[in-house]
Amino acid sequence: MIEPLSLTTADGVAIEAELSVPEQPWASAVLTHPHPLHGGNMRSIVPGALFAALPQAGVAALRFNFRGVGASEGRYDHGRGEGLDVAAAIDSLASITEGLPLLLAGWSFGADVALTVDDERLSGWMAVAPPLRTVDSDGSARSAGWVASRDPRPTLIVVPEHDQFRNPASAAEATRGWVATRIEVVPGADHFLVGRTDRVVELAVSFLHELAAIPT
Repeated sequence: MIEPLSLTTADGVAIEAELSVPEQPWASAVLTHPHPLHGGNMRSIVPGALFAALPQAGVAALRFNFRGVGASEGRYDHGRGEGLDVAAAIDSLASITEGLPLLLAGWSFGADVALTVDDERLSGWMAVAPPLRTVDSDGSARSAGWVASRDPRPTLIVVPEHDQFRNPASAAEATRGWVATRIEVVPGADHFLVGRTDRVVELAVSFLHELAAIPT
């Protein structure tokens, strides 16, 4: 059953969210969506597929709209305020599934935001088709503070074979030297993963099993 939620961020922004918890969850996941200024929302194809499939696999899932999207208050903040949105989502899910492995999984812009979030309750990060860049208010690209790049907790980067924004070779080069990080390529897919979300779900469930086996 899907439960609607309203989360409150550290800077006082009300965030629209949805929660789905199976009867006996063994893991949990916070899901982030693609770019708010390009139509991204919590029902976009990748977070939508994960939110539908993970609870069926025994994983509690929480998805939400970044500030300025849907019924969420506030406005787009170039990846900075969006990190506070993620923190509010982690607070909410961790309070319900305390003690279970907690994965932060995002797609595209949401993947980049996820990789910058540092929270001791996270067991790992899953970045699906991450551009591996953020954009300042003046429109210029800048390198992000990739927490996942230097953290010993596992990071899984899922790169579509024909991604238009960061192909597998480029992703491998951009993440060279990252600790506890591996790349999985989705054959035949482009950035939007139409027809290949099943593979993303498979990778997410498999990765969560790995995280569940890591002593805390």
